[in-house]
Amino acid sequence: MPASTLFESTLTERYQTTIPKVVRETLGLGKGDRLRYSIDAGEVFIARVDEEENDPVLEEFLAFLVRDMEQHPERIQAIDSGLAQRITSLAQNIQVDLDQPLEED
Repeated sequence: MPASTLFESTLTERYQTTIPKVVRETLGLGKGDRLRYSIDAGEVFIARVDEEENDPVLEEFLAFLVRDMEQHPERIQAIDSGLAQRITSLAQNIQVDLDQPLEED
């Protein structure tokens, strides 16, 4: 297959699409697999997310936190019990179904 072959798919009214078979085969995708999208200079790239892979954005953020805590340990403060209770009360009745379809805008 040529290196720059193009494939198309159509967006549904719910902004969903079917990944073309040749793309699924090339990436080794199966049902339930996760995809990563990266954007560079107006181009979008798609890749399969391997379960062993770490999220590069999360990794960079965590590295930032480690550096900041090492450089400024005086900024580290305990969360007081009032704030902890407030956080718990805000999140206690939230139920999330990750398999539920997205709502329309």
